[in-house]
Amino acid sequence: MKLISWNVNGIRACVQKGFLEFFQEADADIFCIQESKMQAGQLDLELEGYHQYWNYAEKKGYSGTAVFTKKEPLSVQYGIGIEEHDKEGRVITLEFEEFYFVTVYTPNSQSELARLSYRMQWETDFLAYLKGLEQKKPVIFAGDLNVAYAEIDLKNPKTNRKNAGFTDEERAKFGEVLKAGFIDTFRYFYPEMEGIYSWWSYRFSARAKNAGWRIDYFCVSESLKDRLADAKILTDVMGSDHCPIELDLK
Repeated sequence: MKLISWNVNGIRACVQKGFLEFFQEADADIFCIQESKMQAGQLDLELEGYHQYWNYAEKKGYSGTAVFTKKEPLSVQYGIGIEEHDKEGRVITLEFEEFYFVTVYTPNSQSELARLSYRMQWETDFLAYLKGLEQKKPVIFAGDLNVAYAEIDLKNPKTNRKNAGFTDEERAKFGEVLKAGFIDTFRYFYPEMEGIYSWWSYRFSARAKNAGWRIDYFCVSESLKDRLADAKILTDVMGSDHCPIELDLK
């Protein structure tokens, strides 16, 4: 079973840069995107053989998520049931027989950490939401979590210590996710691998220099460990400032 997640940084722009070709070639069972940056009716994606679920932000051209799945889910939920968090289209949950699949676009703490305190509340509430789901069945969640957890997860850890995505506070919150029993699947397979990133700034030729960050993740409940086959970061796929990531399940 193949699962793919991609922060497309604007699906309409990404479609102009080869999104559909990659989508067809990937042939994933479940494919989710973050940062769609669109409203209902602005794009009609023809994805034959897939059920589509979209969550749009109230603010135009901002945030937003979608999931495309070959198998129709038993149920679909948009958001996490907290009004303060559910205006930006950041979460979609699909229930299948064997697990919940959640796509998430975690809020960015922004420049000068303007949104860090909100981000901390989000992290607490989102983890509680995941653990609530897990009481019923295992959880797979995927998306742009806007945090590089360890120093090997970004090119320049020393100069980024107090920047959004690599603050002690954000890293500690992801540590809580791991302590709560979720597995960071890429590190499960490749605990020491360096120089593999999923996001590069558009500035300073960062991608050409591979000056990136690993901020996109597939995480799974501990009970799914035996089903893990591989986790990949598809660094050669262009079309966004992020690249897609993949999880393969037995």
